[in-house]
Amino acid sequence: MSTTRRVYKIKKTKKKRRKRLWLLLVPILVLGLGATTYAATLYMKAQNVFHKSYDPVEASAKRSAAVDPLEDNFSILFIGIDDSDKRDYQGNSRSDALILATFNKDQKSIKLLSIPRDSYVYVPAKGVTTKINAAHAAGGPKATMDTVEELFDVPVDYYVRMNFNAFIDVVDSLDGIEVDVPYELKEMDSHDNKGAIHLQKGIQTVDGEEALAFARTRKQDSDIQRGERQQEVLKAIISKATSAGSLTKYTDVMEAVGDNMTTNLQFSQIKGFIKYVTTDKGLNLETVKLEGQDSTINGTYYYQLNETSVANTKLMLQSHLNLGPEDASKQTEAVQSQIEE
Repeated sequence: MSTTRRVYKIKKTKKKRRKRLWLLLVPILVLGLGATTYAATLYMKAQNVFHKSYDPVEASAKRSAAVDPLEDNFSILFIGIDDSDKRDYQGNSRSDALILATFNKDQKSIKLLSIPRDSYVYVPAKGVTTKINAAHAAGGPKATMDTVEELFDVPVDYYVRMNFNAFIDVVDSLDGIEVDVPYELKEMDSHDNKGAIHLQKGIQTVDGEEALAFARTRKQDSDIQRGERQQEVLKAIISKATSAGSLTKYTDVMEAVGDNMTTNLQFSQIKGFIKYVTTDKGLNLETVKLEGQDSTINGTYYYQLNETSVANTKLMLQSHLNLGPEDASKQTEAVQSQIEE
């Protein structure tokens, strides 16, 4: 490859990365900004982004009726994908991060559940029990949503798929975020340069590359701690992004979003988020942890989820969605009955 073509490819890759993950912030940032001219401009840009990114999937079989984010409790599965040039994936890649968010309109609360990527679960699209990150490679967002539904017996109403690396540019646009680094950290950067990121232990402000390394490392702990760091980064982004001092930083990122992310959320449905970000009582955002242990099966590493932890998490999510086990079964039976008819 010539030097000119190599430089062009690097620039093009950087531009594409900047276009992703903004969807994660749009519901929080745009719709709660108020009736200012600047907010109206962002609103129109966000509307264009969602129109380009809309990619519907079949509705959850655990719902007997369509969900309205303006009126109902609902869930969103955030799917982080590692599709870097080095890996050069063709078609659907394995998911690199999975975070299930459930929204309760009455409590004005959000629960964030990080699901370890090596979790040993049943994947309906493959018909086998294997790593949960194989679901996306088998059938994209829908197969991943079905797998999470199978695991927790709750409907997964919406998905947002993005390149996990893309939040580098989002974090940088916010002039960094504050995180608590648990130990001295040496990690590669987004270009796989080993040791390029060096962080000391303690609370500090990190830039985009440092935030990525912080969220992805698991050399000194496990997938569970990795998931907790991803939750911490997401909470820090939301906190920083909703501060008044950040409002003038969004235009460049919004203009670069384009169509490099996918979701089954329509822009009109995003308006439901405004109830969560404008409440006088403040937004109650809670992280949920799955327990488990390392396991080797037939020579392959898996994360074996604790059955009690899964059962407790299942009940917690069902309660947060105001959907008890009996209700979930009734809704599933209702849908199946309609299909048979």
